[in-house]
Amino acid sequence: MGMLSLPEMIAAHKRGMPVGIYSLCSAHPFVLEAGVQQALEDEVPLLIESTANQVNQQGGYTSMTPADFRRYVEGIADRLGFPHERLILGGDHLGPYPWQQESAADALAKARILVRDCVLAGYTKIHLDASMRCADDLAGLPLEKAAAAERAAVLCQAAEEAACSLDFDWQRPLYVIGTEVPTPGGVLSPEDAPAVTAVEDVRETLDLTREAFLCRGLEDAWERVIAVVVQPGVEFGDDFLFPYDRRAAAPLTQFIENEERLVFEAHSTDYQTRAALRALVEDHFAILKVGPAVTFAFREAVFSLAMMEAEWLSRRRGVMLSHIRQVLDNVMVDATAYWERYYAGPEPCVQFARSYSFSDRLRYYWPDAEIQQALARLIDNLERYPVPLTLLSQFLPVQYERVRMGRLEAAPRALIYDKIRSVLADYVYACRGERQMEEEWGAKKLAAPVSGVALSSYSHSLQE
Repeated sequence: MGMLSLPEMIAAHKRGMPVGIYSLCSAHPFVLEAGVQQALEDEVPLLIESTANQVNQQGGYTSMTPADFRRYVEGIADRLGFPHERLILGGDHLGPYPWQQESAADALAKARILVRDCVLAGYTKIHLDASMRCADDLAGLPLEKAAAAERAAVLCQAAEEAACSLDFDWQRPLYVIGTEVPTPGGVLSPEDAPAVTAVEDVRETLDLTREAFLCRGLEDAWERVIAVVVQPGVEFGDDFLFPYDRRAAAPLTQFIENEERLVFEAHSTDYQTRAALRALVEDHFAILKVGPAVTFAFREAVFSLAMMEAEWLSRRRGVMLSHIRQVLDNVMVDATAYWERYYAGPEPCVQFARSYSFSDRLRYYWPDAEIQQALARLIDNLERYPVPLTLLSQFLPVQYERVRMGRLEAAPRALIYDKIRSVLADYVYACRGERQMEEEWGAKKLAAPVSGVALSSYSHSLQE
């Protein structure tokens, strides 16, 4: 994609170049640091998005407002030397979702504040999603598309008013409309295969939303709608995946080719193969969202390091092990809110899912102070007593090969970053325009681990 801006990338894609951009949907510091490292190496912009329940005016589950999140991301960028002008901040599923247990009027009023705050904080990509039912909407049925479109227009008006109030030259918001089915977060069983969105539903969403925008005098804002979210048939659950089938999505591909400036945005693309991701971009799903897959990779790296720590240091005098896996599970058992309704079955199965599920509900628990302390101890132990190559080969064989080839440092932080970047590399491959791209991952020596980034920076930022 090179140094194309987001509007330039969309324009290039509509001209026939099979380019795209991936959106990093995470607030985890290791993930964001790895993302910045990757974007620095590739010399491309970096799109980072926060969801409505993750970051909002009440703090969300990260305890950050949109302004806090911007400062947090820019702080990471500053430490790594990444220019602010190459950062793209976005808001995902901005709408009544965090307040859907309230009346529609109250939930929409709070959603308007959220959208306004995102724009004032410098978010330039806004996904308007008012598709969920609120407490006083008709129970048992999906919200009518016309009502969802009208509420999206109300939110757009709030965003436009906020943009007009800015007293400096800032890019006017770019909008994404529509939503995927099922609700984000992963499906619950292999029988819940997601249905590919019907062309008729996309057309109706566009027509109704355009009409709602124009009725509110939002003609200029409608010209800045760049994408529509649909379901291309990709999803994941605890231990199963639904791979992309481009034949099933062919009607969507053909439909969007006739829209002058629109592309599709694909959610839940996590765990798709690089070939599938590439096919998605070629089929005009030019914006690929990724979240759980990168925190899953982080968790894999941490568990591998913990196994090496136990093998290497459990019999060494004077060393206190981190026991991070047990600490993680203890915290999750004591605070069940983020996983209990997602994991079902006998206790051994639930315990296994808490650690290994593709839905990665564990990602909500990393900021916990006790877990952060255990993570700090794990990394400190393996920095003081570097793991031998024999253990690295056993538990992180891909990283072992890169260490042997002189492309990676055998230090715990570097190993974690590399594990995360191995996921991002598939998205880089998918989003570039070359049809026959060389296998580049590992061809250049990775940057040395970032110095001076405190392990406690994430939990500290959440308390501010």
